[in-house]
Amino acid sequence: MADDTTTPGDRDDSGLSGGAGESGNFGDSGNSGNSGNDDGLHFNDADLDAAMADFEREFNQSQDSQNQDSQGPDSQDPDSGFGQDDTLFAGDGTGESPDQPETQQSIEASFDDELQGLLGNKAKAAAIITRLTSAELLAAFCQLSDISAVCLDDPQGAVAVLRNLDGDSPEAAAKDLTTVVSGMPVILTVNRADKLEATLFLQGQAGEQFAPPILFASAAPFVEDLMLGITPLEDILADRKSFDSADLDHDGALAVLAKHTRFGRGNSSIS
Repeated sequence: MADDTTTPGDRDDSGLSGGAGESGNFGDSGNSGNSGNDDGLHFNDADLDAAMADFEREFNQSQDSQNQDSQGPDSQDPDSGFGQDDTLFAGDGTGESPDQPETQQSIEASFDDELQGLLGNKAKAAAIITRLTSAELLAAFCQLSDISAVCLDDPQGAVAVLRNLDGDSPEAAAKDLTTVVSGMPVILTVNRADKLEATLFLQGQAGEQFAPPILFASAAPFVEDLMLGITPLEDILADRKSFDSADLDHDGALAVLAKHTRFGRGNSSIS
């Protein structure tokens, strides 16, 4: 009588035992009438375990192959911004570009300045026009008067372009300058809400006002472009010699003043 068990070498790839004519496989129709273990199915526990192990191994290999196909090189491309760690952006991991907060603040500040300019609460531009022949000397006077300005040379007279444009700061600057430098008249020109004003200041007091065409005819050529917003200050500075009052301290301002002051018998003059 043939042995009902089979060795591993007798099994085919399906995990079932033997060939078609062996006892470990389905029997022929002539044996269908046998009873007990002779019913044509000779499949013991060892064969079942081996078949299940083979099936599980093949299933795992198939799954690993599918996972490798779905996670190709593009899925981990560092330049794409996406990877297995789900990091969308480089930087702090917050999903935002590092410069975004600064950019947003810059936009908000620019919008606020524009709004205040339209309302007239902040001047769009302001400049103090003098008859001084030296922008360096004017910058020294501005430093001594606690005025923040960029001063430009011009044959028709040095001009101080003011930085503080809030409220009545331009008028306060003209008063302070003509108070510190007693006897020096200046003309303050201001653009508020696209309305130009030009006022004479002397001894800290506001005086006569001038129509803009009269002012522009007697002032440096760049003043009109600056006050009307035709040319940015950066472009004007690129073509002209300038001095910044912020670059001077008190002693430096006095040194500039001494350099431009000539003393004679009983009098002095400023050039």
